[in-house]
Amino acid sequence: MVGPTGIGKTEISFQIAKNIFEIISSDSVQIYRYLDIGSGKPTKEERTCFKHHLIDIIDPNMCFSAGDYCREALVSSKKIFRVGKIPLFVGGTFFYIDSFFEGLSDIPVIDDSIKKQLDYELKVKGLNSLYEELLGVDKLFACKIHFNDAQRITRGLEVYRGTGKPISSYYKNRKGFWSEKTFYIGLYMEREELYKRIDQRVNRMISSGFIDEVTCLRDMGYGPELKSMKSIGYYEINCFLDNRMPLVDAIEHIKRETKRYAKRQRTWLRRNKLIQWFKTFEVDRINNLLYEWLDKN
Repeated sequence: MVGPTGIGKTEISFQIAKNIFEIISSDSVQIYRYLDIGSGKPTKEERTCFKHHLIDIIDPNMCFSAGDYCREALVSSKKIFRVGKIPLFVGGTFFYIDSFFEGLSDIPVIDDSIKKQLDYELKVKGLNSLYEELLGVDKLFACKIHFNDAQRITRGLEVYRGTGKPISSYYKNRKGFWSEKTFYIGLYMEREELYKRIDQRVNRMISSGFIDEVTCLRDMGYGPELKSMKSIGYYEINCFLDNRMPLVDAIEHIKRETKRYAKRQRTWLRRNKLIQWFKTFEVDRINNLLYEWLDKN
């Protein structure tokens, strides 16, 4: 039996994909019901033609962690194997994919007072000071993250201050579902073309009724304070609806933040040396590689 397969978004021929794979979404926004346009969900027609998992599984006011994702992805993987197909993990949120295949660390719960203290120090001392501290107590972890990554820098210090052990020490015992049969494919395009597509996508979101979608969500009781409503796109439209940002500025902000997110995704993916990279139009090469992999497994 072939192990769970990690493959990025690709344009492999529809018939090959439909007969062999079922998709497991690895998107932290598509998990929410009703958040459709802003998350770029596949349409109902697309989901009818090609089976998707982990889309529309929780309401917007519910919490969902990487651990929850791993548990749900494992359940979906087993279902897919039972019908004789292979899970095709499609990202988005590469932390979810890494968590599933590399495993999560069993880190103790950190006291809120430590988190609040670090939030205060971040404002007073600045991020550079905290990064220098992290280098002193957990150089292994500090050297693996970007010196501007405030979330992970503070997380590393939280764990050290709360447990007396570096966060890197917890990673040694992680158990994920990666195997030698796990197969990664990544697609890339030139930055100018990528940014052009992002601009076009945001414009389509607005013209497709994105503002109305967010308005309906608010009418249903899902306000801007929710984590789901703070994701890129939903945050800006909420700002517009609350008269905190003109629409033209909100649209430009969505485009800018989406491009920044794409840059962070690219940086994250570069760490995975197992990914085989292709340009988006190299469909034949991807198909040939898939056939070779299937023959071996």
